[in-house]
Amino acid sequence: MYRFLLTPRWLAAAALAVAAAAVMVLLGFWQYHRYQERSAINDRIDAADSTPPVPLTSVLTAPTAAGTAGPAGEKAVAWKKVTLSGRYDPAHEIQARGRTVAGDVGYEIVTPLVLADGTAVLVDRGWVPAPAGGALAAPTVPPAPVGDITVVGQLHLSESRPAPIERRHGRLDTRRISVPRLAHELPYPVYGAYVLLTEQTPAADQSFKRVPIPHEDAWQNGGYSVQWWLFAGMALFAFGWQARKEAQTRAGKPAVKADRVATADRKRPAREADEPMDRVEAADRKRAARDEEPMDRVEAADRKRAAEAERKLAAQSGQD
Repeated sequence: MYRFLLTPRWLAAAALAVAAAAVMVLLGFWQYHRYQERSAINDRIDAADSTPPVPLTSVLTAPTAAGTAGPAGEKAVAWKKVTLSGRYDPAHEIQARGRTVAGDVGYEIVTPLVLADGTAVLVDRGWVPAPAGGALAAPTVPPAPVGDITVVGQLHLSESRPAPIERRHGRLDTRRISVPRLAHELPYPVYGAYVLLTEQTPAADQSFKRVPIPHEDAWQNGGYSVQWWLFAGMALFAFGWQARKEAQTRAGKPAVKADRVATADRKRPAREADEPMDRVEAADRKRAARDEEPMDRVEAADRKRAAEAERKLAAQSGQD
């Protein structure tokens, strides 16, 4: 019944359906992997408030050369809660312009924290609003505290698509916090990721707003993975449905049921043959059948004479 599946056309269709389903399954697994990655990031963000910080040096590899950045580490280090101690270097402070917090545009102030071994970590101390004079006016920035500072924060990987760096308002000014590019402007080795400040000893100035950490939309990737797997199942189902339809057609089964009119027409002759008839109806049908039969010339002449005799008889009966 299904031997037609071995024909080249159906073999090609089967190969196409299987290939499409395989690609969709792989895309589903890729989206599921992204779902796991983003869920892990959200877990690290949520765990920061309940887990103790770890030393920065246990998470990132120390940089070695001045004016360069160390290894950034794997994505798994993002948002880890770390602690570090050192002295702020306000002479090389950085302002990242055009940053938005709670719908307002302002600056994030990033100050290098120089550690005891001479290396430095960029610390995002927080957000300040843009001045009334616009982007060209200098923002009001609380000075960095002096002396030994202990910082607790979460690691932020270097931002992509580096922007140009220039001097403005006595600070390095940029649009994006690209650690490798900023490291070229600094006189010491710089760790490959920067720290979003959450706690500081002594306490940070209240003028700063803490930079919020947005959660990843992991469920979007989870939904995409299920969607791709459903598409894979639909591709195989469509091939199976078409094969079954072809098999039924080849077996001679009608694809569409007869309509009501055709069904009634078929039933009427059978019903009429089965129903009993009275003598008059039977004679009428017999006469009609006889009239429809072909006649030779002699029989036709006889019938004509018989008809004329019947008419004359009827006329005489009318005169009497």
